[in-house]
Amino acid sequence: MNPRTAPAATVSGAPAAAIPTAVAVALLAALTAALVLTIRYDGYFTDPVHVFWWYTACWALFAAALCALRRVPAGLVLPLVLAGAVAVTVTGLAAPPRTSTDSYRYAWDGRVQSAGVSPYDHAPQDPALSRLRDPWLFPTGAACEGPDLTAVPHTGSAPHCTRINRPAVRTLYPPVAEAYFLAVDRLSPGGARHRPLQTGAALTSLGVGAVLLVVLRRRRGDLRQAAYWAWCPAVPVEAVNNAHADVLGVLFAVCGLGLVAARSTGRRVAGGLFIGAAVATKLIPALVLPGALSGVLSGAPSGGASGGTSGGASGAPDGGASLVRRRVCDAAAVLLPAAAFTALSYLPYVLLSHGSVFGYLGGYVEEEGYDDPSAGSRYAVLRLALPDNWALPVPAAVLAGVCLYVMRRGDPRRPWSGALLVTGWAFVLLTPGYSWYALLLVALVAMDGRWEWLGVALAGAAVYVLGPAFGYGAAPARVAYGAAAVLVLAVTAMRRRRAAGRDAGARSAAGSG
Repeated sequence: MNPRTAPAATVSGAPAAAIPTAVAVALLAALTAALVLTIRYDGYFTDPVHVFWWYTACWALFAAALCALRRVPAGLVLPLVLAGAVAVTVTGLAAPPRTSTDSYRYAWDGRVQSAGVSPYDHAPQDPALSRLRDPWLFPTGAACEGPDLTAVPHTGSAPHCTRINRPAVRTLYPPVAEAYFLAVDRLSPGGARHRPLQTGAALTSLGVGAVLLVVLRRRRGDLRQAAYWAWCPAVPVEAVNNAHADVLGVLFAVCGLGLVAARSTGRRVAGGLFIGAAVATKLIPALVLPGALSGVLSGAPSGGASGGTSGGASGAPDGGASLVRRRVCDAAAVLLPAAAFTALSYLPYVLLSHGSVFGYLGGYVEEEGYDDPSAGSRYAVLRLALPDNWALPVPAAVLAGVCLYVMRRGDPRRPWSGALLVTGWAFVLLTPGYSWYALLLVALVAMDGRWEWLGVALAGAAVYVLGPAFGYGAAPARVAYGAAAVLVLAVTAMRRRRAAGRDAGARSAAGSG
């Protein structure tokens, strides 16, 4: 064999494949190291700007690693994504929760349920539950010094406090989340503190990555998209370190959308059950429902065996009626199981509780300013151009229009695409101040591949981390979410321009032929 012909491709090809792989591995290692340093730095209450710069470094390394992954040979993508998922996820276990105290409420709610008490009946500082307190969640004396601790009523001279936020109000978490807290408490060894919730969240995060890979493989998609979730800094920070229950809702939502895409009635029903479980974990996954109903208002058949029959029958006198019935069945196969699961999941707590099972939910909505557009950083982008009294009806009208568009023009084979559109614009319009809400958005980006929506997740992190430094005003939200919206619009316009160019080239080639 001539060494100047065939072997040349092999000799030069090996380094050509090895170099981008090595670059991706190096960037992934740098991202992992930066995440460890970020999570171990306890400066959210004392130096939020410094924390933000650490976040910025992690997101920059994340973007660079994704770019390098594009040049990695296809055969190495799966093992690299899996190895990176484990490495990035584990970094969240490097320290106790740093930027959120929600997991302490989770631990308390699990403990209360293990004692046979409904978490919806009593606030943490209620004296009726004082027998369940321990020094970890309810320190006393000198241990009460710290910005993340809240004083509680007590007798005696020594101060009493708790790590639980809002200790004077009852819980607001839906029933599936409460069942999860109970399961973690029952499975936890004594004195484990925050570790069980972080470990459960880490396993759930890896489960989300596994489901994403399964869906992408079945749809013959690019497995590189799974790295949008598996390597994203929001996952180890919010899902693992802060142990937010949102990650469990994300797992259910991703499973539900993957089943709905199969388009058979049985799988649509199963998908509806999973989406119902997601809504009963955290209410935010209700935003994926319009995506799960993609195309139900269109005139085209939904596909599959029955879909093909409907399409053939459309030319018959009763074809229109058959198509309408099919559309109604498609919608009912998702909506009814989702609604039934959500309602039935509340039933055990309704029987156990003496008060409302919605707890502090109404107070939380009011506290966060969603019913008062003039307060805080809600609707920050819209309030740049609209008067405050328009900030409630305009987002409602825009979101309704987006939902109708998805249900009429969305692709039923890709329900996550419509879900991403609805969820992304909901975030841009409402400008939420909690960065962990965007975990759902990150997973939908991984399913759909439109990376530009990750800017919305980064905007949420910037608003949350910089909130203390700017007095929780609207300025950070306007800048961060406004920039994210501009990025989405610019990249979307670029995609459409390229698609139009390809279509024009194809028509020109067909005409020449």
